Amino acid sequence: MLGPALAGLLIKFAGLTGAYTIDAISFVASLVALYGLPRIPPLRDADSPTLRSVLDGFRFLRRQKVILGFFLVDTNAMIFGMPIALFPAVADHRFGDPTLVGYLYSAPAAGAFLATITAGWIPHIGRQGLAVVLAASAWGAAIVAFGLATSLWLALLLLALAGAADQISAIFRSTMMLRLTPDHLRGRLAGIEFAQVAAAPSLGNLEAGVVASLTSLRFSIVSGGALCIVGTLATAAAFPALLRYSARSRAAHA
Repeated sequence: MLGPALAGLLIKFAGLTGAYTIDAISFVASLVALYGLPRIPPLRDADSPTLRSVLDGFRFLRRQKVILGFFLVDTNAMIFGMPIALFPAVADHRFGDPTLVGYLYSAPAAGAFLATITAGWIPHIGRQGLAVVLAASAWGAAIVAFGLATSLWLALLLLALAGAADQISAIFRSTMMLRLTPDHLRGRLAGIEFAQVAAAPSLGNLEAGVVASLTSLRFSIVSGGALCIVGTLATAAAFPALLRYSARSRAAHA
């Protein structure tokens, strides 16, 4: 959360060379800490990784419509609603100072942090699938407003709101996946989720950059946020099990 903001300040006062030098030095401390971690031996009765075990995870995902539904909601949001690649251009062309890009990167993380420390109300929500749809739609709406914002402070506030909505969605998704996934398949589903999180934002950066180059910076951000909302609602309509999912009804039948 603080890293991007500090990087922006370092670039402003120490230049790119100074910022990258300090960044490289900080990695030395991380490597030393990793070297000091104790060894964890593998479990003797653990299954060997095979192509069949990977396919088992995808087969389960195809059958489990609630998990598949929120995976698609999240993928759609990451592709169309994360214009991170455009933040340097926004800082430079809209706000006139490229060193402000660090604050743009930090704002969603700050919103996510605040959402996390105030998340005590989340366990009281029964319709968690509906909550994911609403949170993803709120993310898209905040990105649309960010694309139209001309004030830096308003833009940062909107990005923080987007980050908070994304974090709330992530908490609900994690809760549902733990409830719905059998123990022996949790590792496989976690691997699929990791691949999704690694790939989808990169596709989103490509989409945002291509659209911005063909149209304009503002159109790329606003249209991406709008498509995030449309895609979320379309996915919810295609997967009614996601909207119907209730943690309370599952607890009652457990």
